[in-house]
Amino acid sequence: MSDSWLSEVRWVVALALAMLILGLLTGYVALFLLLGVLCYLGWHLFNVVRLLRWFQEGKRFHPPEVRGVWEDVYYNIYRLQQRNRLRRRRIVRMLNRFQEATAVMPDATVVMGTQGEIEWWNDAAGNLLGLRVPQDRGRRIVNLVRHPVFAEFFAARDYSLTVQFPAPVNEQIMLAVRIVPYGGDHLLLVARDITPVYRLDQVRRDFVANVSHELRTPLTVIGGFLETMSEDDDECSRRWGRSLYLMRQQTDRMQRLVEDLLLLSRLEMEKGLHHRDVVPITTVLASIREEALVLSGERRHAIHLDVDPGLQLRGSGEELRSAFSNLVFNAVRYTPDGGDIHIRWYADDAGAHFEVRDTGVGIAAEHIPRLTERFYRVDAGRSRESGGTGLGLAIVKHVLNRHEGQLRIESELGKGSTFVCDFPAHLICVS
Repeated sequence: MSDSWLSEVRWVVALALAMLILGLLTGYVALFLLLGVLCYLGWHLFNVVRLLRWFQEGKRFHPPEVRGVWEDVYYNIYRLQQRNRLRRRRIVRMLNRFQEATAVMPDATVVMGTQGEIEWWNDAAGNLLGLRVPQDRGRRIVNLVRHPVFAEFFAARDYSLTVQFPAPVNEQIMLAVRIVPYGGDHLLLVARDITPVYRLDQVRRDFVANVSHELRTPLTVIGGFLETMSEDDDECSRRWGRSLYLMRQQTDRMQRLVEDLLLLSRLEMEKGLHHRDVVPITTVLASIREEALVLSGERRHAIHLDVDPGLQLRGSGEELRSAFSNLVFNAVRYTPDGGDIHIRWYADDAGAHFEVRDTGVGIAAEHIPRLTERFYRVDAGRSRESGGTGLGLAIVKHVLNRHEGQLRIESELGKGSTFVCDFPAHLICVS
């Protein structure tokens, strides 16, 4: 037991003895004992009032001089105050350093609540997002940054993604925005100015599209002359037959490459589907199967078609046909003679699915993440021999993105591959 508690006990005992003696001397023992209890309670009430006044003064002053148990009470509260004050100072210093660091960052940084209520932002956020002090504090970010892409992104709550859209203050500035949850009930928005990179990518796309377009006409002319020369039955044609055949073969390959580049450029430049028609997938797949059988020719692949005849999809028929045919024709090119290729079109609770499964050579796991990169080839020599352009899966990826779909790839060396295109349920149209 501490000294203060011993002093309190001694004081109580002394008070009780004094009241007992006075009661015995006067003959009113009960009255004086009650008076002693009231005095003791009054003393504690007085110290409670003094403690409350000390709190109301801001707890900045040293505790008053007291004795007994109240000395421990004031001392422990005072120590707790000092610890809290030191902790608060450390937190304030850390917060000041954070704000100073984020204030000079070139990226816009905004601290928000879970519903997007703005709590704090740095100078870059004011410059790029147009946030103003103090009127925008407490407002929701979607009411200030009104671009449809950002509104859809924020409503989806999928913070693993990054979105790009023009800055609200200047449409010539392109922003890449990401949101990171932290602290359980806060969101951190980071917006980066990617205008130079975006413009460079735009220049690249324009260059590829323009060059591809300019190459189309001369290749068509050259191909036409080569075809005419090959069909002539004269000494020159017979003498240069092999050379003419190789030139026609390479010209055809270049024309396919140009067509794929033009298609890929168009898919990249068009941000979304302006019209979504009801596409009869069953008819499209039947046509693709016939073309695949022609491509297989003497290699005699067994191409099986399993489709739901009433299952249709809303989208671009031309783009979907291009994506599906690329997957099927790839299966034909990379499946050994006499192999099996299964084409399936079905739906479940997750949406609609187009699946191509083959018994081909398979793909090593390290190559799968890069298959949709343009011109990426697992085996460059074999791809060229089979007539591929290296752009097929890149086209598939862009078509699926425009149809809110995803591409899944499963493969094992020597056991074949499975490519699955997943489409959301709201694009399904059942006839």
